[in-house]
Amino acid sequence: MNFWLAFVFAALLTAGAEISDTTSLQAGAQQPTAANSATPDGSHSDATSPGPVAQQESTRARKPLQPESRLLLVRYVSGEFAKAVQALPGGKKGFKIPAGKPLNPQHLSDMLRLYGTAVPAGDRVQITSLEFRSQQIVFRINGGGKKPFRLREHLQVSAGMGEVAVMPPPSQASAPAGSTLILDYGRPIPDMSPDDLKRDLSVILDFSKQHSAALDWIQTLPSEFRQAIQDRRAVVGMDREMVLAALGRPDRKVRTRDPEGQETEDWIYGAPPEKTTFVTFLGENVVRVKEFD
Repeated sequence: MNFWLAFVFAALLTAGAEISDTTSLQAGAQQPTAANSATPDGSHSDATSPGPVAQQESTRARKPLQPESRLLLVRYVSGEFAKAVQALPGGKKGFKIPAGKPLNPQHLSDMLRLYGTAVPAGDRVQITSLEFRSQQIVFRINGGGKKPFRLREHLQVSAGMGEVAVMPPPSQASAPAGSTLILDYGRPIPDMSPDDLKRDLSVILDFSKQHSAALDWIQTLPSEFRQAIQDRRAVVGMDREMVLAALGRPDRKVRTRDPEGQETEDWIYGAPPEKTTFVTFLGENVVRVKEFD
């Protein structure tokens, strides 16, 4: 009898050890790993998935260029001065720059050899226009690389007896040579600020130590207009360029006639019930500014 009790007792001990080991293994399998752990708010994060900041950057990168951003680029980049970091080639074809990538020195060397040097490295240049394409922004530097057609250079005057006199071209010594740059994004142009665009051009143009063309112009204005532009408001006596510098492009333009029969033009900023500003022009200058809250 004692033998059978000892046998049953030993069997129960063995079974208990096996149950304990199984429970321990199951608990270990349920422990969260670093790659799939719960966050304090109860959600789960994956180490291979991007965090909130990376997701925000990815969303921003996919966002296309917005109309208001395009206006700011034209306003604050077109007309600006910069220093040529590299020599700029001439020719109407244009030198393509891949956005966000290092400059290809061999490609630049080939373009300079084919089309000549329009602007030496270190020279001060001006961006005279911007053109937006689906995936590219085209910059005309000092008027662009395409030589403008001048009728005088192609005129021939008959001097009689079969002789032909060619009209001499006017002196071009004072006209700076131009170049065309094509900033290629390889995808739809992303939304950006003027500083972002200048940074994309920094491989070939340096804006850091150049005076802003807009700032140079503003400094020539009377003090009351300078202060108004700084305060982002329009005042009587401003012309259209000053109002654009202060308030940007209007949401609407309306032409009417005053009691004397003179044609006026209202530039309207905003819409009710929000703050609305009416800037009234008579000819080229502001004659009235009204604000409604």
